[in-house]
Amino acid sequence: MFDVKKGDIMKKPYLIAITGGSGSGKTSIAQAVCDHFKKTNSVYVLRQDDYYNDQKEMSMAERLKVNYDHPAAFDNALMVQQLKELKMGQTIKKPTYDFVEYTRKDEVELIEPTDVIIVEGLLVLENEKLRDLYDLKIFVDTDADERLIRRINRDAKKRGRSLDSVINQYLSTVKEMHYRFVEPTKRYANVIITKGRENVQAVDLIITKIASILSWYLL
Repeated sequence: MFDVKKGDIMKKPYLIAITGGSGSGKTSIAQAVCDHFKKTNSVYVLRQDDYYNDQKEMSMAERLKVNYDHPAAFDNALMVQQLKELKMGQTIKKPTYDFVEYTRKDEVELIEPTDVIIVEGLLVLENEKLRDLYDLKIFVDTDADERLIRRINRDAKKRGRSLDSVINQYLSTVKEMHYRFVEPTKRYANVIITKGRENVQAVDLIITKIASILSWYLL
């Protein structure tokens, strides 16, 4: 299960990918699992959203035309590089993203490797080089209507979007991109979770898995 043996000085972080459609509950699941282990600081959630391309050279009008549900919207090369660095025990300077300005912020976050890293995002299983880095791959499978309602609530409350803009984006790109790029990645998953965060039993199983990993680290 691991690339290291008992007694090694450094054990590589265990990478868990959690993906699913927009509004599926993947972020809530990842955060709930991380919160369970917050006293140990042994689990970190790395969000693919922070790896959206830097678009500072583009006008706002140009930024609004970008398809943010297409794989090309992400800087996968940087994400692969930084995940490899974390697996090698190195600290990274992770980018941060501004959803109001549709581009990266100037600030970066210094992230140190933890025993377990949850990689959460819309297309974290779409890229083969990313897939090859994960030890466990999870797909959150939630009904489309429920996902849309969650997306509306999230984007309006947390990302400063209007109701019309959220619905227009969903109809013009999100729905099509989901069936073209997100849904097909279900075949790469080791585990499929239904209902999102409300599936308490599934969340408990992830927590149990991580607890077993952390106990191994103490050997």
